[in-house]
This record gives sequence, structure tokens and C-alpha cells, in this order.
Amino acid sequence: MSELPEGWIIASLEDISLKVTDGTHKTPNYLESGVRFISIKNIRPYKPIDWNVYERYIAKEEHAELIKRCHPEKGDIVFPRIGTLGFAKIVDWDDEFSIFVGLGLVKPNRNIVQSKYLEHYMNSPFVAEYSRSKATGTGRMTLALGDSKKLPVFLAPLAEQTRIAAKLDKLLAQVDTFKTRIDGIPALLKRFRQSVLAAAVSGRLTEEWRGGAASSPLSQPPLVFFERDQGVAPNGWDWGKLVSLAELESGHTPRKSVPGYWENGDVPWISLQDIRAADGKEILETKYMPTMLGIENSSARLLPKGTVCFSRDISVGFVTIMGRPMATTQHFANWVCKDQLLPKYLMYSFMAGRDHLLQSGQGSTVKTIYMPALKELRLLLPPIAEQTEIVHRVEQLFVFADQLEARVKTARARIDRLTQSILAKAFRGELVPQDPDDEPASVLLERIKAQRTAAPKAKRGRRAATSG
Repeated sequence: MSELPEGWIIASLEDISLKVTDGTHKTPNYLESGVRFISIKNIRPYKPIDWNVYERYIAKEEHAELIKRCHPEKGDIVFPRIGTLGFAKIVDWDDEFSIFVGLGLVKPNRNIVQSKYLEHYMNSPFVAEYSRSKATGTGRMTLALGDSKKLPVFLAPLAEQTRIAAKLDKLLAQVDTFKTRIDGIPALLKRFRQSVLAAAVSGRLTEEWRGGAASSPLSQPPLVFFERDQGVAPNGWDWGKLVSLAELESGHTPRKSVPGYWENGDVPWISLQDIRAADGKEILETKYMPTMLGIENSSARLLPKGTVCFSRDISVGFVTIMGRPMATTQHFANWVCKDQLLPKYLMYSFMAGRDHLLQSGQGSTVKTIYMPALKELRLLLPPIAEQTEIVHRVEQLFVFADQLEARVKTARARIDRLTQSILAKAFRGELVPQDPDDEPASVLLERIKAQRTAAPKAKRGRRAATSG
């Protein structure tokens, strides 16, 4: 910043602090109780400290040794020196704690700078830019303690600091409220999509199109394993065994030890690494591609476009549709639909019935739905014309949800930029009016420096002689 407002100065962090240091460089002996030992993971700017995300404790005796170097207390400011740089958190909690070397600590001289003002400043884009320019390291970036002490601080007159901090507290609280509301929308959209699917496969979504009410409850699962679980079918719908509506195919993995099965392969092959990103969508590309020779020399086979792939173990319940001929691993149950069943309707049925199907998984560590059970699956099926209408309506509603989700993502990015914009404006002196009667920061700083110079220095004790 080229020009500061009248009465402001640029001072180093060290000039306006009683102490700038970091935490212990010695790895503590962690316990299940005692004094809390916090890390960067616990610190979130403008949020309460999250004690649960990283729970570490040390003995009071060890804490007593550690605080000889760094004695953190309420009103101090902690900031990351390693990893994510450019933000800070004022200590506004009462719990006693220790910190590791990855966190820096500032004890503001409150005769010069307000703690809240300094916290806001250390969350500003000016500090983020300085941290990035001085940090070193290729993996986890590190801001040296010496560079932390030299951090330039745009220092307003003390009275103006009070006005700025109060204004920022108010504005950023409003921004945080907006952000909290925005952050809650994805969960609402997830519930909306699930409600759409439940309505679609129960007959509720197309009841006026069909000209009659659905006679089944909205929560009825569209896929069941036992005839006794079949609910009442809507008018014109029927329950049928899935294996009579679609051919069931498994998959396989060509031997990785045979280079000719994998080198320069061009056969799309759906694996567990693909399924989560492809869930509920048509898949066109895969992470791994074996050769046709590998497919022919395994139990896998090339399946046609439109095959519905259901993950039956590891990532149980995830489902996709082949956008072109592909093969899969043995982790999938693959359904090649016959004329009376649309692939997308089957995919939506699997998605709508996911919770019910997961309850049937077997195994304690890894849930698995075995092939014999899959052969017993029964599907609630409408006529093909209604399937077409259901797929059309679901896709329309999902497009609406996707568009809203994209807008939410854009809004969240704008809110993040708004926070930084407000902070930048504050520390350019544009957020609150200046008062010519405020004592300039330069006069205040010079008076403090003079007091430091006049104060008697503490005498260092001589070290006791050691015997050789």
C-alpha cells in the first residue's frame, strides 16, 4: 500500500508487541487428559475454537516447562506459521493451553494496539500476501519466526482502532450469518434430490400424468429382496424379479502381472476409483484401461452402452450407467436392461432404494451384497411410457438442483471475497471516518519507545562455573 491515511504509520509486529514467539520445538508426551495442546487444526478465524477436531493433552508439569518459552493467555493472538498461512485467531477462551512450533503467538502491547484490531489485521489480504511472499518450502509452506516479527502492520490511531474493530465485528458477523445460511443449502438440495427420487419410484411424481393416485406410501423402497417386503403397487405398476427384466453380469480384473493386459490399453474399465464421481451419472471415461487381450483372458467382458453398474461391496450402493461399451471390476453387479426397463429408471430406483439395500449388506468390516441376494431383487416397475415420463421429470428437477448448487458455489466464493474486501477497505482507512483530534499512531509509538529506553534493563545472572 503506497499511502496511509493521516495519523497512521507502518510498524513491525515486533514494535507493537510485548512478545512474538512460537510454541515448543519439542514433541510433547501426549496424554488422554491434562492441559490442552492445540494445533492449527483447532484454529478457525472468526469461529469458536474447535476443541474436538484435534484433541491432545499434556501433563501440567510438562506444560509448566513449555510455558517458560511461550505463555499463551486470553487476549493473545495465535497464527499459523506452517501450512495454511495468513490468518489469526484471538485467544477468547478461558482454558489453559500449550502450542506447538507450528503456531506463532503475539502478545500485543495494548498501549499501542488493540487485540481485536490486530486480529482483524492479521486476517487481512495484506498479511496473506506478506506471508506468501516470505514463506519457504515446497510442501508445507513455513513463515520463519524472524519474518513473522517483521510483519508490517498498518497502525491507526488508538481511538480509530476501536472504531475499526467495532465496525468489523459487526460487518463480519453479518457476513458469517450469510455464509452459514449458504453453507446449509447443499444439505437441503441433497434432501430435495432424495425426495424427488422417492416420489418418482413410488408413483407420486406422475400420479396426475397417470390419471390416478399412488396407492403406495412415499417412503416405499422400489427394490426389495423378499416378496413379503413388496408394498402395494400403484395402478398399472407391477412388482417383478429384476433378473427377468435385465441380464445380470459380473466383472473381473485382468491380471496386473501381465504387461500385455494393461500396457497401452484402450478398453474403458470401471473400478472403485471411478464410481463415487460417477454416482447417479453416465460414465464415459475411466481411470484405468486394460487391453482387449486382458478382457478376453479374464472373466470380465465388454458390456453394452446403457448397462447399469451397481457397486455391491466397498462403495456399496453407488451406481452409474455406461455411456459407451465398457467392462468393470468384480466389485460391480452389472444390469443389461431388456426392452421393458429403461436404464435410467433402474439407476434412479437403485439411488432411491440405497438405504434399504445397504441394510441388507453382509459383513462386519466391509459391507457386501452377494450375487445370490442380487438375483432375488424385486423391482417396482411402471409401464415403459411412464418410466420415460418419470426419467424426464427427474432430470428436469435435478437440472434445477444442479443450477442452484452452482449458484450457491458462486455465492460462497463471492462471500469469501467480500470478507477480504471489507478487511482491505478497513486497513486502507476507508471503513470508518477519521477524527483529526485522535492522537497519531506515530506519537504514541515514539512515546512507548522512549519509555522502553528509559526503563532499567533486567540484569542477567552469571552462569555458575562448570567443573571440567
